Amino acid sequence: MENGLKLKEFQVQSVEPTAYYIPDFVTVDEEKNLLSKLYEVPKPKWTQLSNRRLQNWGGIPHKNGMIAEQIPDWLECYLQRVHSLDVMGSNKPNHVLVNEYKPQQGILPHLDGSLFYPTIVTISLASHIVLNFFEPDNDDSRLKLVFSFLLEPRSLLVLQDKLFEHYLHGIAEVGSDLIDDNLMNLSLCSDKYVKGLTVSRDTRVSLTIRHVPKTTAFKINIGKR
Repeated sequence: MENGLKLKEFQVQSVEPTAYYIPDFVTVDEEKNLLSKLYEVPKPKWTQLSNRRLQNWGGIPHKNGMIAEQIPDWLECYLQRVHSLDVMGSNKPNHVLVNEYKPQQGILPHLDGSLFYPTIVTISLASHIVLNFFEPDNDDSRLKLVFSFLLEPRSLLVLQDKLFEHYLHGIAEVGSDLIDDNLMNLSLCSDKYVKGLTVSRDTRVSLTIRHVPKTTAFKINIGKR
């Protein structure tokens, strides 16, 4: 287990299975180094979407299989750390999706789908975010907000089981977040986030680390540095 962590101590007990939230999973210096590496990559590595931009490392997941690309050492070491948590069984993480969210940018509620082993691991950098969870309303025509998590800078979140398969997750396009009772992991967060406080967002960078089962046997060496 990474640094002797006992994962059960970080389980969010107030929601259905299964979520783990680890604050300060990376240090301030590690955060600074990661951000430096991510922002110095060649511009074509970024894909610009309407509401955010992203990078793919390890390949592009596809229903026909992911053509594996070599992941650089400065990023591979974090896949090893996640692997040591034993949250994906014997499956080693082999893909990282980097998303950059500026204030008032977000992502619509979604499920990650069958391309991935049913576990999502996310490292947050540079800013907090509130991750919202939804499920279909009774008439199945709309989604209802059920609960939320506060993701602090340098934290790690693991989603499995019903939180992977059933609840959709998304980020609202707002510039600030209210700290309230809807944040089910607040007891695991820093005590600087007190109820009733409104916290402004900065630009956040997330590393979503997953295992893609259907992958080619060979690897293309791209961006090794």
